[in-house]
Amino acid sequence: MKIRVGMGFDVHRLVEGRPCKLGGIVLPHPSGPLGHSDGDAVLHAIADALLGAAGLDDLGTLFSDQDAQWKDADSAKLLAECLRRVRRAGFEVGNLDVVIATEGPRIAPHRAAMRASIARICGIEAQQVNLKGKSLEGLGALAGGTGIAVQAVCLLEQRSP
Repeated sequence: MKIRVGMGFDVHRLVEGRPCKLGGIVLPHPSGPLGHSDGDAVLHAIADALLGAAGLDDLGTLFSDQDAQWKDADSAKLLAECLRRVRRAGFEVGNLDVVIATEGPRIAPHRAAMRASIARICGIEAQQVNLKGKSLEGLGALAGGTGIAVQAVCLLEQRSP
């Protein structure tokens, strides 16, 4: 069996009045990620990890923020399309590991729902998805709840011919 590892990263500013959509669910929070699409940094980081592991173009190349058709796009649909491409390339998802760094919305109360949502979108079991929220401890440019950074790592397994 051939395995491939990919890493994805995304960062978004949090702004008032936007839905706080992360991991395919809306969290109760007064601000949400600003982006050309719905700004779901969790799904964006996962998509880039999967595409990278499969040796495919990145999310920004496939769904350019310069293209009006992707304005306010549902990131779950973008991730589903990325997964179709990964599977066409002969790979299946082994597992996903995601770290969400923010002082914005608390992640822990929504962790199980986010894992279930990601698993559903990816067509895998929730046990194949790990997700952690981390505080920024008041440090750096994203301190004070002004932003969110997400890192995702995936393992892909090549299907037997």
